[in-house]
Amino acid sequence: MGENPYLLLTPGPLSTSTTVKKKMMRDWCTWDEDYNLNVVEGIRAQLISLATNKADEYTSVLLQGSGTFAVEATIGTVVPEDGKVLIISNGAYGDRMALIARVLKIPFTKVELKEQDPITPDVVSAHLKKDRFTHAAFVHCETTTGMLNPAKEVMEVAKSFGCVTILDAMSSFGGIPMTMEDLNADFLISSANKCIQGVPGFGFVIANTIELKKCKARARSLSLDLYDQWETMEKHHGKWRYTSPTHVVRAFQQALIELHEEGGIKARHLRYLRNQELLVKGMEEIGYGAFLKRALQSPIITSFLYPHGNFDFLNLYQKLKKKGFVIYPGKISTAATFRVGTIGEVYQKDIEQLLQAFKSIKTL
Repeated sequence: MGENPYLLLTPGPLSTSTTVKKKMMRDWCTWDEDYNLNVVEGIRAQLISLATNKADEYTSVLLQGSGTFAVEATIGTVVPEDGKVLIISNGAYGDRMALIARVLKIPFTKVELKEQDPITPDVVSAHLKKDRFTHAAFVHCETTTGMLNPAKEVMEVAKSFGCVTILDAMSSFGGIPMTMEDLNADFLISSANKCIQGVPGFGFVIANTIELKKCKARARSLSLDLYDQWETMEKHHGKWRYTSPTHVVRAFQQALIELHEEGGIKARHLRYLRNQELLVKGMEEIGYGAFLKRALQSPIITSFLYPHGNFDFLNLYQKLKKKGFVIYPGKISTAATFRVGTIGEVYQKDIEQLLQAFKSIKTL
């Protein structure tokens, strides 16, 4: 844990390396070529290379704010006035997509599934047959539960109906192997403080260039105009329209270097898988059952059921924090749960120490 008082076992912000944090110790000028051309443009190119094998067909754009800002910018920019978006939700973050559409007065239909049920091609097909939709939006890793939805299959169905596809890959991109073309994704959204293992401050969108070029003057917001942000970066070699979070961006550049040094996304995915498998096995031995069936579970975060009706999560939380670990409360509407993340600068030895901490706390 180094200089940190505790390890963040959350789906982001997450624990970062000392070297990523140290890169924020220098100030940068947002107008300078050293920053825009060498740092920002380098990041944009690397994101494209991580996301696709067809770099000439895709582009990337960075946007200030949390991941939700990037989701709102995407939905608010890419759906035209005469469009309609199908949103299928099995958790809080799918619900948030629908809330964005409602606030922006974008026509949409929200299909709400049970939190333990994955989005399936049949569900998508059934609703696309009922009405005309121009766009379809899904969450890949729904961190409400830890569910990994079958993005490739559901978006393939959406594309077959002519929909432009939007994927919230906030908690999966960089930690689970994927490509835009394999996923049938036109717009993929993620954030600096997730599996790339940077710090909070900006989100990013990988976009089908042809589809993004159709979005000029569509945005419902000045600051969250995805097209205008992209056009400015294209014309001015990485320049942001408004003040760039320079320290965060520089930390992200270092995080990308460290992702490459680890062996890329495949190697990071394997580490996350091993973390999560070790966590679930150990927790089940102690007496904490996982909420989801194993086949539906992502390696990102896991929801555990309260072991009994008198279980005191806040007591557990505070005791774990004193021992150097911070976990998350539950977010599931139908069951009492808490969540433990397995991403970030977290290794098997950390999970082993966490399990020892759990064993030492009398909660069962």
